[in-house]
Amino acid sequence: MADYDTELYALKAELCKTFADPKRLMIIEELRSGERSVGELAERLSVPHAVASRHLAILRERGAVRTRREGTNIFYSLADSRIGEACQLVHQALLGFMERNRALAEKVMRS
Repeated sequence: MADYDTELYALKAELCKTFADPKRLMIIEELRSGERSVGELAERLSVPHAVASRHLAILRERGAVRTRREGTNIFYSLADSRIGEACQLVHQALLGFMERNRALAEKVMRS
């Protein structure tokens, strides 16, 4: 029987819940290329400022992003670049999964 640290896995599950929202994943993707203000993120994602702020607050509370204040502006960036890399790996795995399922569906339809 494997020796698992259940507390560590519980923390990992909580971190994964942080990324279980499409808007937060889009924010992470945007932040992969550098820091952005709430206004920039809202504009790039075509969402209201309040929606971007709410998602950024969740990401900040969970330690996924950090902030930097410049005057009245707050800029957000990834707390660790590996967060963006992990999300990109999941994205690539999903595309591969979709491609395999498409190929299987086409094979079944031809039968």
